[in-house]
Amino acid sequence: MTINAKVSVRIKFSNSKQLITAVTALKPEVNSPVTHRSNVELQIHDCFLTLTVDAEDTTALRATVNAYLRWIASTMSVVEIIECM
Repeated sequence: MTINAKVSVRIKFSNSKQLITAVTALKPEVNSPVTHRSNVELQIHDCFLTLTVDAEDTTALRATVNAYLRWIASTMSVVEIIECM
């Protein structure tokens, strides 16, 4: 894969439990990517998650970043609902 586009997004979580939950939920996607046009790496530092996406083109980059941000947002919504119960 020739990398022509790259982005890193740093997301702060309220606590480490939420962070670990999000990373655990994303692991299957990272380990078995849907496309060969992009590669994703997750890094944890304190209460921050860094999502790094390398892609062959900007279309693949945008699609991958959007998918991961939606998955993170969905996971956090579920976690917040469960914590309120």
